[in-house]
Amino acid sequence: MRAVTFSRLGGPEVLEVSDLPEPKPGPGEVRIRVAAATVNPTDISFRSGRQLSTAQLAEMGVRPPYVPGMEFAGVVDAVGEGARWRQGERVMAIVNPRRPGGGAQAELVVVPSASVARVPEGTSLEAAATLPMNGLTVRLALDRLGLKPGQTLAVTGAAGAVGGYAVELGVSEGLRVIAVARAQDEELVKRFGAKTFIPAGDGAIRAVYDAAPGGVDGLIDAAVLDGAALPAIRDGGKLATVRGFAGPSERGITIEPVRVLSYVENHDALDRLGRLVAEGRLTLRVAETFPPERAADAQRKLAAGGTRGRLLIAF
Repeated sequence: MRAVTFSRLGGPEVLEVSDLPEPKPGPGEVRIRVAAATVNPTDISFRSGRQLSTAQLAEMGVRPPYVPGMEFAGVVDAVGEGARWRQGERVMAIVNPRRPGGGAQAELVVVPSASVARVPEGTSLEAAATLPMNGLTVRLALDRLGLKPGQTLAVTGAAGAVGGYAVELGVSEGLRVIAVARAQDEELVKRFGAKTFIPAGDGAIRAVYDAAPGGVDGLIDAAVLDGAALPAIRDGGKLATVRGFAGPSERGITIEPVRVLSYVENHDALDRLGRLVAEGRLTLRVAETFPPERAADAQRKLAAGGTRGRLLIAF
């Protein structure tokens, strides 16, 4: 089978297409023939060695060639003993690329049955591929924040993949959402349902605080402002961070680092996200599709910033 791979850490030029052995599903696993897999910042971190060295990966049993990608959609191709899926079902799934079996950017991927959910009716496989990782990231962030209907949620980077889902999921749960994004994204973010829009830049965090006198109850920091976002939050509030920032904090604010791998086998959460898509309450956005041979171009475009919607590798 074809897969996007790299055998050494480095720039986008280390990516190539390799022919790998077809994986076999074990008990409780399914094999999915991939239609599309997304390109995310975590793929760049994996490829560049920003998070783990080759020695650390080897200690985890992960050896080259490495296969990037954390989310994908396709059709069930083979089913292991005890798995609940059937051949031919249209599904989406999340996978940890830092595992011996590799990640999502391959023609065939084996994952635990619990990492899979059905693609919503009327949704293309390409669009469905954009939901699992970022959708579950936001689901986990909201679970950690534990806000109640009527409370105030701020979202930085509200026009991006994580931020857009955060606005829509927050609204669906009855929260008052204050969204921070670039000025040109105001119309988009308001369509997601944000109660208040604040242009990103100098003074944005102060403006969030002023829009919720005393500070917001919780904040999802999709823009990775880290500690700079704390002044927007009320005393004793919560900050959900997506790149591992854990402090220091201030004024009794709890910092909740969100690590989506803890939800990698949360079928129920992924299934609920799919139902929200079917109900028109979550918006799936595909920006551009690349063949595997252009995976390096996809990563370069993502690294350049400004992409609205997800970039896909289509098989």
